[in-house]
Amino acid sequence: MALTARSVILVALGVIPAVLRPTSAMVWLWVLGCLVIIGVDLALAPSPTRVSFTRRPPAAVRLGESTHTTLVVSNESSRRVRGLLRDAWPPSAGAAPQRHTLDLPPGERTRVTTWLTPTRRGDRQADRVTVRALGPLGLAGRQRSVPVPGMVRALHPFPARKHLPSRLAVLRQLDGRAAVRVRGQGTEFDSLRDYVDGDDVRSIDWRATARRQALVVRTWQPEQHRRVIIVLDTSRTSAGRVDDQPRLDAAMDAALLLTALAGHARDRVTIVAGDRTILARVSGHDRAELLHDAISTLAPIEPRLLEADWSVLATEVTRQSSQRALVVLLTPLEPAPVEQGLLPVLPALTAHHLVVVASVADPEVARMQQARDGASQAYAAAAAERTVALRERTASALSTLGVDVIDAAPEDLPVRLVDHYLTLKRLGRL
Repeated sequence: MALTARSVILVALGVIPAVLRPTSAMVWLWVLGCLVIIGVDLALAPSPTRVSFTRRPPAAVRLGESTHTTLVVSNESSRRVRGLLRDAWPPSAGAAPQRHTLDLPPGERTRVTTWLTPTRRGDRQADRVTVRALGPLGLAGRQRSVPVPGMVRALHPFPARKHLPSRLAVLRQLDGRAAVRVRGQGTEFDSLRDYVDGDDVRSIDWRATARRQALVVRTWQPEQHRRVIIVLDTSRTSAGRVDDQPRLDAAMDAALLLTALAGHARDRVTIVAGDRTILARVSGHDRAELLHDAISTLAPIEPRLLEADWSVLATEVTRQSSQRALVVLLTPLEPAPVEQGLLPVLPALTAHHLVVVASVADPEVARMQQARDGASQAYAAAAAERTVALRERTASALSTLGVDVIDAAPEDLPVRLVDHYLTLKRLGRL
């Protein structure tokens, strides 16, 4: 049973007869009359159990953009259903409007559309659909809530994609230089040519020699399509908020930009996300599908209040590639977790791979260093100086092990990371 504002107004109108004839009998008579009217209206209200729902799932949407979900409401009874319908979603789904007016003749169906503008990345599940069928007078109605499954996936907005065109231009320049390189020793087949004095006899291609009736040798070039393994740390240190977003979201932005650029360079990219267990794994060869799969797979990943087990993550890196690869570890440069968890496994990684540690720095720390007006700000500046010193000490320890360290603000980290990738390409280290 559900009462509407009309029933409250009806009872409040009892003030008029109570003033004209202020007796207790008049008051009780009015209350009794209101209850009878409300009870009759409730009895005449149609049953909401004969109303069924079918949801058309919403499409995935980038964070900050809008999509919609549609409910098909069917009236399976022989009576007209008038009332309200509420399609309930969590607040972070940004559902609007919250309530819909329902007027459905018997045996017919209608569509109810709810617009969703998520305010948080990840999956948002629908709660319940509540229908309130009102009586003829609209004083009271029967109400029923039914679970109707539904989910909207809010994808990472990927703001760093605006830097992709400029970096692709640099990559094309590097590819142009690679096209005129001198052939030499390497691991990737390049072409066949005639044998000349001084060539290594081990490079003779005997099948081609038999076809051409002349000695033919293979030429080789350094391998160009290398492996890039990106590891996203989803442990508790990634849950810290920087500029009103989790560190993990900023790290994802850098990972996606590197994935897009490396995909255009025809490098084989693998993304691994985890802490004590592997939560997600994305790999592929098609650059368009790889970026799409990465954005979709990483969308529901949230930081967990656990310490990262870097032995598990390092084992996954080794399992992904036994050949030399660029391994990018996106993890906060916090002294204790890095020194206790990451440093012990780095020697095994740096022995076989080129390792880069990329960390999201907090711009607020730099602002605290500069503000020195008053005693409270001076103490805050001293704390910021100590924080920076500890991070620099940690970065120095990583550099000693042969690790390249990138520590930058959220908006700068994606650019710094892909520029470092291009530098490695330019120097021939990748």
